[in-house]
Amino acid sequence: MTDKRRERKDEHIENYLKSKGNTDNLFGDVYIEHQALSNIKFDDIDTSIEFMGRRISMPIMVNAMTGGGEIAWDINENLSSLCQKFNIPMAVGSEAIAIDDEETRESFILLKEKDIVRIGNLGSERSLEDFNFAKDLIKANAMQIHLNIAQELAMEEGDRDFTNSEPCIKELVEKLDVPLIVKETGFGISQKVAQHLIRLGVKYIDVSGKGGTNFLEIEDLRNVDSDFSDLYDWGIPTAKSIIDVRRVSDDIFIIASGGINNGLDIVKSIVLGADMAAMSGEVLKYLLLGGYDALENFLDDLRYKLKMIMCLLGVKNIEELKKVDYKLTGKLKDLVD
Repeated sequence: MTDKRRERKDEHIENYLKSKGNTDNLFGDVYIEHQALSNIKFDDIDTSIEFMGRRISMPIMVNAMTGGGEIAWDINENLSSLCQKFNIPMAVGSEAIAIDDEETRESFILLKEKDIVRIGNLGSERSLEDFNFAKDLIKANAMQIHLNIAQELAMEEGDRDFTNSEPCIKELVEKLDVPLIVKETGFGISQKVAQHLIRLGVKYIDVSGKGGTNFLEIEDLRNVDSDFSDLYDWGIPTAKSIIDVRRVSDDIFIIASGGINNGLDIVKSIVLGADMAAMSGEVLKYLLLGGYDALENFLDDLRYKLKMIMCLLGVKNIEELKKVDYKLTGKLKDLVD
């Protein structure tokens, strides 16, 4: 079983690079207006925010990807080193493999040495004891609990019983001694689900909407006997999910993920109601295809573009960015209305 899990981890990475990812997060239907009289000094623009008790340099985190597979150590070492350099948070991939297989733990433990906001990750089938183990393994500042029903159903060896999700979330909110982030894995959080999560006491939601990594396609590539291509467009587009969750509460901390690829995506996420954004696929692609230096250049460019767009909008910090007016067009307008 542990060998199969290691293989699966590596296959997910390999298949991401093969996947076409043609779904739309609908950020193209968000219009924000250029301000020619910006009245802003570029060097005065502040992209930093408070997150998990720390001031981070910009409202972006490297989201859960991997850990435990053959190539996971190199990936997590490079990612965490760059997160430390840029002072942004990093979440690891599911730590379930490390609970059951001691040999896989090193690719997670290495994060302990990095001066960053560290976020652990487990599924809703795991116990409070498991979450505490995963937290301690990386000295996590927060824990993610991922909801991945669609992926599990597409996996031949996946779970088929999801009745433990709500009791698990409720127990973790009450007993875990670090904040809990509830995240989807690419199919979005609906308004109804957000309302339910808030009733359970959840304060952090990662919408992880449609438009980024598509695990139905990735699982199809793992198993030649399956064909879920008719469901590749399943899910809630990231832009709609942000709007829906924000409508439920002004107090919830929203992380936007699902096809966040550039500075404009980050800006539009925050304008729509997110507090920060998260990247996984785009970051992984730069690292695996271009190497450490390519990813470093990408993150540096991302920081500049974020400030550039804020300057073009005439805002000097993230709180002002949240107040920028926007208009919805096309399919997103139809769905939201």
